[in-house]
This record gives sequence, C-alpha cells and structure tokens, in this order.
Amino acid sequence: MNALEIKNLSKNYDRFHLEEINLELPQGNIMGLIGENGAGKSTLIKAVLDLIQKDSGEVYFYGSPLDGMQTELKEQIGVVFDSLHFHETLTPVQIGSISKLTYQNWDENLYQEYLQKFKLPEKSKIKDFSKGMKMKLSIAAALSHHAKLLILDEPTAGLDPIARDELLDIFLDFMQDETHSILISSHITSDLEKIADYITFIHEGKILFTKSKDELVYEYRIARCGEADFQELKSQKGAVWRKMDYQYDVLLPDGKNLEHRYPDCQFDRASIDEIMLLYVKGERV
Repeated sequence: MNALEIKNLSKNYDRFHLEEINLELPQGNIMGLIGENGAGKSTLIKAVLDLIQKDSGEVYFYGSPLDGMQTELKEQIGVVFDSLHFHETLTPVQIGSISKLTYQNWDENLYQEYLQKFKLPEKSKIKDFSKGMKMKLSIAAALSHHAKLLILDEPTAGLDPIARDELLDIFLDFMQDETHSILISSHITSDLEKIADYITFIHEGKILFTKSKDELVYEYRIARCGEADFQELKSQKGAVWRKMDYQYDVLLPDGKNLEHRYPDCQFDRASIDEIMLLYVKGERV
C-alpha cells in the first residue's frame, strides 16, 4: 500500500517546468526529497497539496484521489513548511483553539502533551520563540490532528545541530506506528542519511532517480582513478564522472562489486551530497 502516489504530475511556468513526475511513497516509510535550489522540490509539494494548480497529473493518498483536497483526507495529512504559517502575535494556546475549529480530529490533550514534551510556553507569543521552537510548534500542530502522512518542506533549515537532532527524533517517534509515513524535502542530506528509507533526487523539474537510502550509502562508490581505468569504468551502467586535476572521479551504482577488479583505483563510499554533486555537474554516456 502506498501512502502517497503521484502520477504524471506537471506544472509549467514561463522559465520552469515540473515534468511528468511519478513517485510512490510506501506506507510506513520516510522518503527524502533532494535537489539544488530551484530544482522543483517546493513546487512539487505545493502541487501535491493543491496549493498551486497542476497542469496535469493525479495524486493519491492511500489509493484515494487528492484532487480538491477533500476534508476527510486533508485531516490525515500534516504539513510543515520551513517558516511558521501562524500569526506571530498568537500564543500556542490560541493556536490550539483555532485548530480545534479547523480540524474535526483535533486532539487537544495530545497537543498539550506535545507542548510539554517540546517545552513550549503555552502563553508566550510566537514572536518571542526561537526558530527551533517555532518549528516544534508547527510539528506539534501537524501531529495533533492524528495525521497519517507528514509532508515537510525544509523543516530543519537554519537550525543548530542539537535542535535538528531533536526534530529527527520526533520524526522517528512518529514512525513507530508503522502506518505512518513522511515525505521530507531537505538540503541537509546528512539528516536524510540518518532517517530516510528512500531518496528521490529531482533536478531541473525532473526526477533523476528514486533509490533506497541503503543502496545509495552502501552500494554506490566513487572510484578515483587514472586514465586507463577510467576508460573502462565509464562504460559501467549508470556511471557518472568528473575530470579532476590529477584523476577522474567516477560514481558507480554497483561500485561495491567492482572494487576488487580495479586495484589501482581508490574506491570510497559516496555521501548523498557527493552523489547529487556528480549527477548535477558530472558527465555520463
């Protein structure tokens, strides 16, 4: 069962095109959405949520179409953007009162538990909160109407490492119920390496790949080699390379199984950042 399924989704602007996006997020998993600035991550999320009009395509939540964002389905999706969407003169208590009128499934007791867990002062105005506190408040609100799917757009951007680690623990706690799922867009790929099950890489409005995180981290290798070995390695399936000052760096999807065949090359595990960099700036057959 897929928690989220996107079929042939397109959105066209004058200078940018989101082209024929197809994506499946299996229930009980976390998918990280990566790509450089302007690649289309936020546009895709807004199109999925019906915040912008799609030119074509369909979006399904647990098999039901999301077109028009029917109220009963919207209640089961928690959304967190990188900036707080509540007025800064409000307090957490007031946000709870507003949310109670907005969501039929609003759980005030659960909301209060999150406020206490996150150590958020109930009667202080949001304008006095740190960025990390504001993000925790957004997450508390998103979780308190019993969402099954969280959609997060850069939730850890601008936070210090301690605050980011706290948020990652919150997301992992949410996933203890195996019916829950998360789609998270982030530039901080080290965070995704900690929590994601799948990584989807979007570049210039197109999806270049969706892979399991374990495959990227444990199977992919960067071979740092000379001219002779490069001429052989570049023909490997999926190879991407860059010419450096004194060597070639070759990204190999099946690099783990090739190491023993090229003893003169240095094979290193590839971080998600390095994979993204080579796909964007590298060459391929």
